[in-house]
Amino acid sequence: MDETAKPLRIPPEMAIYAEKHEIFDLVQVNLFSISFDNNIAKVPTSYLPPHESGLRSVCAIMSTPCDLWIKLIQQRLSKIDCVRRGWVLEGIPQTREEALSLQEAGVAPNHVVLLEAPDAVLIERSQGKRIDPVTGDVYHVTFIWPEDKEVVQRLERQKAVSEEQLVAQLMQHHREVHALRKTYRNCLKGIDADQPHVDVFDQVLTYILSRHCSVAPHTPRVLLFGPPGSGKRLQAKLISQKYNIVNLCCGELLEAVSADATNMGELIKPYLESGQQVPDSMVLQILTERLSRLDCTTRGWVLHGFPRDLEQAEKLQESNFIPSRVFFLEMTDDVAIERVTLRSIDPVTGERYHSLYKPAPSPEVQTRLQFNPKDSEAQLLRELKEYWANASSLQDLYPEAVHINADQDPHTVFESLESRLTPTHPHDFTLTQAE
Repeated sequence: MDETAKPLRIPPEMAIYAEKHEIFDLVQVNLFSISFDNNIAKVPTSYLPPHESGLRSVCAIMSTPCDLWIKLIQQRLSKIDCVRRGWVLEGIPQTREEALSLQEAGVAPNHVVLLEAPDAVLIERSQGKRIDPVTGDVYHVTFIWPEDKEVVQRLERQKAVSEEQLVAQLMQHHREVHALRKTYRNCLKGIDADQPHVDVFDQVLTYILSRHCSVAPHTPRVLLFGPPGSGKRLQAKLISQKYNIVNLCCGELLEAVSADATNMGELIKPYLESGQQVPDSMVLQILTERLSRLDCTTRGWVLHGFPRDLEQAEKLQESNFIPSRVFFLEMTDDVAIERVTLRSIDPVTGERYHSLYKPAPSPEVQTRLQFNPKDSEAQLLRELKEYWANASSLQDLYPEAVHINADQDPHTVFESLESRLTPTHPHDFTLTQAE
């Protein structure tokens, strides 16, 4: 047999080990360090304030040529205190060109804060601003007034700026801010500056202490559990279509293997034809082989129909196929009976119908509808009994699983699933929507 014709198999433990020990994240950080100056600070933060938003512009070098002030910033940020402690760059950049120039020079902040407030508020702040010439501290006649009378007596009004000049500056800021947002879209957060400065500080501090969600390639591995009729097959299909991950139904996989002229196919065919359960050892061998293929290891997978009990789940984990998301679709037995026992199929078109939710469009179609014997109430009750007998132990094995109410419109259920699929932690996997 031609060895090149064999499907490429990547050991599943490779990806799991890399994710557990943050190897993908380390590679991402190293690549970033290669792209930008590695000698710049640990947690650099840049502020992009509109005029009078609560930050003083201390950048007198802005009046100097662009290449010169970039060189000055580079020199200052390369000093040991910035490298070890981090830095806050305020008042720069104010245009997209300046931002790109900083990036070219290796000045790439981890967090960018955009302080925002209505123009009327900013104008009011400008007119009431006072400065202590001794300390350089900024006060305001309404918002921040010193308690020390000696400080009050020496306060000076800021260099006069007419309201027309301030409006012109604000208009210039509004023209530039959209481009700045795009430049720093991956690390920028807008914060409302029209609130007490203590609240603004708390929000800024919370953001700069946060860690951005990793874009390292953590592969989604999703398990769907639920009683018969809970919609596992449909939800797996929707997830697979939207995010381009592999949809694996255990039952369909066994049927596909049985149809192939392979040794394993011949072994499991008698079980499927007689309606008996395929031995766990065979199921696990087939499933692990499929999960080890390149599409599953690179794109991720959503699995339903297996495992059905604690022993199967533990064997799956022992094979190093550990899910990164687990969902239990929940519904009552009465709803399951209504959904399953009343569904049928048109043998001519293959279209599926339901007596309540999707009745046949005509008497002609109605007369030829067929009901699957597996959908009988007696068979369903046996399956429900088996499911609930194992559900508790499976939930104990996956304590962080998400429980979703499946007794809703399918698209509502999908929205609930999708909201939990979205990464909320730096180490969560990254989902990329299919084109």
